[in-house]
Amino acid sequence: MRFLMMHRIDENDPEAWNPSPEFIEKMGGFIQESAEKGILITAEGVHKTDKGSLVRKPRGAAIRVTDGPFAEAKEVIGGFALINAADRAEAVEFAKRYVELFDMEIEVEVRQVVEFEDIEAQAQA
Repeated sequence: MRFLMMHRIDENDPEAWNPSPEFIEKMGGFIQESAEKGILITAEGVHKTDKGSLVRKPRGAAIRVTDGPFAEAKEVIGGFALINAADRAEAVEFAKRYVELFDMEIEVEVRQVVEFEDIEAQAQA
């Protein structure tokens, strides 16, 4: 099964956007090891919200685009990883190892990816 991990960080925490050389080395080793074991499919960090946009389509209304930064959001997505895991419990254990790498406050949401087979099985039910 594939799982998407999205980590949220405080956008105002300077450490979140300026990682130390030690953190970069630690994260690099974790990523390499996880990829070699076939767990990690991809992982990326993202820029601050001042380089982003939010596209909204309210029900029955026109699409609205808001360019960042997003002042109303304290915690923002700082990056994501797509992993292979046998089940949600295994994905959560991986997420625990991942958050342990950080020396700041971080939250990781773990969500199973919908596979084509899931949609077929749901349609037949």
